[in-house]
Amino acid sequence: MFTAKLDTQIKRTILSVIILIAVGATSFYFLRHPSVMDVGYRPQQPVPFDHRLHVSELDISCVYCHTSVETSAHSTVPPTQTCMNCHTSVKRDSPRLELVRSSYENNTAIPWVRVHRLPEYAFFNHSRHINAGIDCASCHGEVEKQGVIVQKQPLTMGWCLDCHRAPEEHVVRTREISGLDIDPAILSKAIPEGPEHCSACHH
Repeated sequence: MFTAKLDTQIKRTILSVIILIAVGATSFYFLRHPSVMDVGYRPQQPVPFDHRLHVSELDISCVYCHTSVETSAHSTVPPTQTCMNCHTSVKRDSPRLELVRSSYENNTAIPWVRVHRLPEYAFFNHSRHINAGIDCASCHGEVEKQGVIVQKQPLTMGWCLDCHRAPEEHVVRTREISGLDIDPAILSKAIPEGPEHCSACHH
């Protein structure tokens, strides 16, 4: 009799733990999942850089600042020297650019706040996508219309797979504003479906 009650109590305890874990995992997914947490993320940057001004009004292409995106897995944040190519003469005394001047004079990096971040176990190669004729706007939105950069897409595995499975429904083709030098023959063809096997992104 005592053993039967003990067995029932153990089963109830195990069931309670399983339910708590399930509720916790579900809550974590819906409260902390990137599709909820990151879309709309718009951190305040140390320097008020306006992409609308620089790209739309001044016609500076994406690759002028984000160099090597066509050949590198990563799209780099421009060094201060890139800013100073213009700002040694344009708005050279502006108080808003004090940190830029200080960074340049002291050879220190501007502490930009990263907006787009993938988990460490996921690998994304910018050059592979860029050279397939996929424009930056596919993932980053129309940056030339953003005063402050905001995360436009969830960057989740499901979101990536949706694009890999039906690229023509999701991809923005290379635009002139990007400054990318893509073979017109590539742009004239349909974008092929992307890989879905694990090792394509997890290695």
